[in-house]
Amino acid sequence: MEILVTLNESYLPPLQVMLTSLHLAHPGQPITLHLMHSGIPEESLEAVGSQCGLYGIRFSPIRVDEDLFEGAPVSAQYPRQMYYRLLAPQLLPRQLHRVLYLDPDVLILNSLLPLWQMDLEGKLFAAASHKGKAELASGLNQARLGTEGQYFNSGVLLEDLDEGRRQIRPQEIFRYAREHKKELLLPDQDILNALYGDKTLPLDDTLWNHDARNFSTYLIRSGGACTLDWVMQNTAVLHFCGRSKPWQAGYFRRFGVLYKHYIQLTRRTGLYLGK
Repeated sequence: MEILVTLNESYLPPLQVMLTSLHLAHPGQPITLHLMHSGIPEESLEAVGSQCGLYGIRFSPIRVDEDLFEGAPVSAQYPRQMYYRLLAPQLLPRQLHRVLYLDPDVLILNSLLPLWQMDLEGKLFAAASHKGKAELASGLNQARLGTEGQYFNSGVLLEDLDEGRRQIRPQEIFRYAREHKKELLLPDQDILNALYGDKTLPLDDTLWNHDARNFSTYLIRSGGACTLDWVMQNTAVLHFCGRSKPWQAGYFRRFGVLYKHYIQLTRRTGLYLGK
């Protein structure tokens, strides 16, 4: 599997926790981690590289020229690095044909292989739309962006790199970002939906991008089937969406203790960069 992450230095500790969960869910599976960044210090990259080595994961850091993204709307919460996933076809080696992008604020609970091997049916991406409480927001996003399909979350993206090299034009992304700067709330996600929503294959979010905030909603919508046991046995990607994160003090949501368990496992490597 070829895994892609894009982040700045502050998100290295969550990445390390995600790597621990990724490793434990895929014993013996060949994995390469491609880390795109714009200037993470070498000593911090060495810690991640050493952890990957410990887990048998090939580590491939890629420094991206920030000048390529001049004019794209960014903020403290949504840094320039989040655009890298959309331009992965242009930034990753051409011998790669597909890649699975993961946000660093996820835990991998079960195998990603069924997703990795999924037929994209000619689409550029595969992604999930968060259902339940997010359905109203999805409708508002459709109106805001002028789209008709469901609103996809960009935290888990299976990408066809060959099709992306043929169809994705960086200047089109930058032009859209400039022209719609005032409308973009989650810039990379909004651009994904506005420009490529009709080229995205829908995924089941309960399996591939389970919103950790909405356990009760999933449980009700499933008629009581989507229990904690079901999540632990079936969900592959548990995503800690939103501003409140499980590594922060005072996190109170249901899966916080599970996340702290993975933090402790990561600490045992002696390489953890967090507190």
